[in-house]
Amino acid sequence: MAMQRNAVVSREDWFEAHRKHLEREKELTRLRDCVAAERRRLPWLKLRKDYVFESEQGPKRLAELFADRSQLIVYHFMMTPGCGHRCTGCSFLADHIDGADQHLRHHDVSLVVVSRAPLAEILPFKQRMGWRFDWVSSYASDFNFDMQVSFTDRQIASGDTIYNFEKRPLRSRDLPGTSVFYRGENGDVFLTFMSRARGGDPLIGAYHYLDMTPKGRDETGPYHGLMDWVRLHDEYQERTADRADCRE
Repeated sequence: MAMQRNAVVSREDWFEAHRKHLEREKELTRLRDCVAAERRRLPWLKLRKDYVFESEQGPKRLAELFADRSQLIVYHFMMTPGCGHRCTGCSFLADHIDGADQHLRHHDVSLVVVSRAPLAEILPFKQRMGWRFDWVSSYASDFNFDMQVSFTDRQIASGDTIYNFEKRPLRSRDLPGTSVFYRGENGDVFLTFMSRARGGDPLIGAYHYLDMTPKGRDETGPYHGLMDWVRLHDEYQERTADRADCRE
């Protein structure tokens, strides 16, 4: 379907329309700043469990994932044990991590990706994608379940599943999200913030580029989301070649 073209106007009318729209952009910026300030004032939850993760350097406790920093961001990448599927949406977000990570680590923030799959299943995919960020496995702990991004068969069957602060029936054993932690001087670890569902959008820089274009995200079906067009970044060329073959 051809894109419907917007009105084409004189330079003066174009300038005036965009000048007026700039007020809306500024309003959004001010609101975003206000919400971020409110987020920093939210109460914290002290964690009582001593979670242990499987890392490339051996077992690590949650406190050790901070390295020498006081703040930790965890991205929950959907990868269940023994499942060959690799989440396109999580991979799309993960493609944006390394660029930010090289700056975060110099601003008192560690960023670690966590999945429930064993490390032996994680590392080959990490190597394939060329990612450099730290990626650990929570396979032997309750971490993902306590963070409400993984769910047992019993929970799914009973509908007793809470995601994004809302009880709702779910079919997936794992869902994505971001969790933020702070480590005090005495070693106590606090959960300071959770972001789930579309809360991950701000971490996907490609979306913000697209939002400035005439077609926007162009997610027009059949799923009306990123599954309409996003692929693992090493599969785009292959799919382009497939379409070319079909045209022939």
